[in-house]
Amino acid sequence: MTITEEETQATRRVTAGNAIEYAYRDLGEGAVPLVLLQHFRGNLDNWDPALIDALGASTGSTPNTIEAMAHDAIAFLEAMEFQRVDLLGFSIGSFVVQEIALIRPDLLRRVVLASSAPQGAAGMHGWAPEVIGAVGQPGTSPQGYLEVFFAPTATSREAGQQAAGRIFGRTSDRDQPTTWQTRQAQYDAVCTWGIPNHSLLQRVAAIELPVFVANGDSDPMILPRYSHLLAGLLPDARVRIYPDSAHGFLFQHHQEFAADVHAFLEEAG
Repeated sequence: MTITEEETQATRRVTAGNAIEYAYRDLGEGAVPLVLLQHFRGNLDNWDPALIDALGASTGSTPNTIEAMAHDAIAFLEAMEFQRVDLLGFSIGSFVVQEIALIRPDLLRRVVLASSAPQGAAGMHGWAPEVIGAVGQPGTSPQGYLEVFFAPTATSREAGQQAAGRIFGRTSDRDQPTTWQTRQAQYDAVCTWGIPNHSLLQRVAAIELPVFVANGDSDPMILPRYSHLLAGLLPDARVRIYPDSAHGFLFQHHQEFAADVHAFLEEAG
């Protein structure tokens, strides 16, 4: 078994001005930090080590709005004393990134939105019953994870098994599992974000930063059509949909996605 850099990286902590202690892991080097915001019910250990390596436990309770989550994320960035960062948001993390880009645009250089949708999009008010049944129950299962994060094909499910092995391969300094309070607060935030409101779609037109929008072609949680909608509303966006993949496309296509992210970030020079 190969041990990756992410699997051995120690968890660090920093206390922000809001008195919350944030857990994080710091890998690689770069002139501009790339900060990653996680998916629904995810913690530090739910990032695929293969993706993290290719790209180079907190206190408090989880807020129940995307705006409040964004302010908490900004507090973390300030505690780290970052002057300017690139942000990669995945799933609910991508909603938070959109909000940060609207609240504090001068803090950001470039943005990556993985499995994302704009606020107010029709059809986004809560997830399909089969999705919330798979990943929204008190006890989650590997099977539910595979059904949502990977497409129902032999190749995608095999990639899912490999990703699960990498994700759960870390045996030391593991992050604390997310709580039921986190699940409830995050799903409240997701449902509020998804209340149909056509006028709110125009908010992202104020995000003038370069944005890379990406998704899997079979994502049952946030359908790929929302990636196209979002990219069309953003002033400076490019979009890519990865084949034979679902919500976890960035884990399945980790090498290709990481290369695309690097290329996008390097466009800035």
